[in-house]
Formats: sequence, structure tokens, C-alpha cells
Amino acid sequence: LATPMSIMVAMGKGATMGVLFRNAEAIELLRNVDTLVIDKTGTLTEGKPKLLRIVAAGSMGETDLLRLAAAAERGSEHPIAAAIVQAAEAQRLSASTISDFQSMAGHGIQARIDGQAVAVGNQALMRKLGIDVAALETQADVLRREGQTVAYCGIGGRAAGIFGVADPIKDTTTAALQSLRDDGVRLVMLTGDSQATAEAVAGRLKIDEVIADVRPEQKGQVVTRLQDEGRIVAMAGDGINDAPALAQAHVGIAMGTGTDVAMESAGVTLVKGDLRAIARARRLSRLTMINIRQNLFFAFVYNVIGVPVAAGALYPVSGMLLSPMLAAAAMSFSSVSVITNALRLRRATV
Repeated sequence: LATPMSIMVAMGKGATMGVLFRNAEAIELLRNVDTLVIDKTGTLTEGKPKLLRIVAAGSMGETDLLRLAAAAERGSEHPIAAAIVQAAEAQRLSASTISDFQSMAGHGIQARIDGQAVAVGNQALMRKLGIDVAALETQADVLRREGQTVAYCGIGGRAAGIFGVADPIKDTTTAALQSLRDDGVRLVMLTGDSQATAEAVAGRLKIDEVIADVRPEQKGQVVTRLQDEGRIVAMAGDGINDAPALAQAHVGIAMGTGTDVAMESAGVTLVKGDLRAIARARRLSRLTMINIRQNLFFAFVYNVIGVPVAAGALYPVSGMLLSPMLAAAAMSFSSVSVITNALRLRRATV
């Protein structure tokens, strides 16, 4: 009775503070987490990137570059693609005929727009397609140092330009990370962005450990490596590509504002996507485990005293027997005391 009751109360309290626990294991392990791996986009940031800069190469104009890139990106669900498409829609650029669309996870997309081969993605995609982007690197580095994510665009097998996209950091992120640092948690930022972009964002948030240029399939490997070091690892993310890492971590923490796949893979969901709830959930985890131990103690004491008396242990000495009515009352009082103690979690300050 002690353990399930405490868990039920903890879950009820968690829901009111924006945290949902999928299972008891997550409640038990969260208090012991010493390393938190955090995906950048949609977790530390709002997950709604905006297109800030367009740099066209050669004779290609910025408007034509945006129109073709947006047409190609309409078939993609990536946040950067959404930023490019939204910028084109804001300028009311007409959509073009698209064919042969192909999405390559961790790299970008390619398609044919009005008969032209168009590719939008990272440097790895450009190298794979044999597109030389060396002439754009100086400007790309400037954008990265400003914290922008750079997407390259190739048209007809040649470099056509770059897009600088930035995702605003959530207002609550800085305070949330500081509270976790104060609680002794090691913070590791994980992102598919370039090292320069990642370090620019990490510098603003005072995150010392950054792992950049990570492909979706590598995120779970990072979590595994930290676990092999003896760390108790929690992973916080919001996207489909975070799901394997969320499942691999000791405690997966999904943003309620993210994908359903991420939430299904995680043991904890932050309903409002507010990282401050992690610190509150850790506090609740500690209080719940203390409460469970107290309830087990109460149940143990009642049984140690009540069972021998009911069995007649005092009869040879005092002739005392425990009547069935008193035994029933004692057991009921035991249950009531355990439940009452568990309900104290509702008034816990977390």
C-alpha cells in the first residue's frame, strides 16, 4: 500500500506543476541523475527558427534564391525548412512545381524545382552532391559566430547561397539551467548544428560542455558513452530524432510541446516545455522516496507489534488476546496513517 499510494500522490502533484510521470521508475531515478543531456532546438530554444539572413552567390538574386529554396523545403518537416518557407510566404513568393523530393535525415533535402536540381542542407550534403561551397565559408562563419544556423543551397550542381536561421532561446531557459547547476547536475548540450553555432548559444547559456555536428543516430550513442562512464543520465528533447536517446537514457524527459514519438519514448513529460520543471520534479522525486520509506516504516511497526499480539504471544504472560474487532480497527488505522502521510506530498513545496 505504501509505495503505490505515494506514487499516485506524486503523479497527481506532478501534473499540477506541469510534469507528468509515465512510470514509478522515472520518479525513483530522477533524484539520482547527475548528468543532463539537452537537445538544443525546441528544448533550450523555442523550436521556431526565423530566417534572418540570405546571402546569394554569383548572379542569383536573393528573392529567386529564397523562392526556389522554399519550394524545395515545402516537403520537409524540419524547423529550418519551416523558417525558409515562412519567409517566402511573408514575401508572397509564388510556389513552383516540385518533383523528385528526397529528405536525408541529418543532412537536408533535394528536389527538382521547375526542372532545376535544388538542394538545401548542411556542408555534408553539399560534399555528398559534389557542390563546392568554399566561396561562401567566410560569410557562413560570420553567421555562425552570431549564433545562427547556416543552411547551404545548391542549384544546378553549383553553390547558390546560404541562409542564416536563428532560434530564440526560451525566456525560462537561463533560470532553469542555473537551478540545475546549483543542484550539482552536469549539463551537456547536444545539437546537429556546427561547432561555432553551438558554442555561441552555449556561451549565452553558460553551458561548458557542447557536442555539435551530431547526426540523429548518434544521439543515443552519446548517452550510452556517458552511461559507460558511470553517469546517471537524463536526456531532454522534443523531436522524433531524439526518441532513441530518450529511450536509452536512465530518464527520458520530453517536451510537451514536441512530438508524440518523443513523449512516448520518455518517462517524464514537461507539459509546457518549461525546463524549470526538471528541478521541481527532482525535488518531488526526493520527497516521494522519503515518503515511501516513512510509509514502509509505519506498516512494518504496526505488523511487528500487531501480528504477535493477534497470534497470542502475550496470552501465556498476561492472558491477553486481541479481539477481531480491535485487530480490524488496528489494521484500518495502519492504512489510514500510511495514506495520510502520503497525502502530505500535496502540500510539499517543490
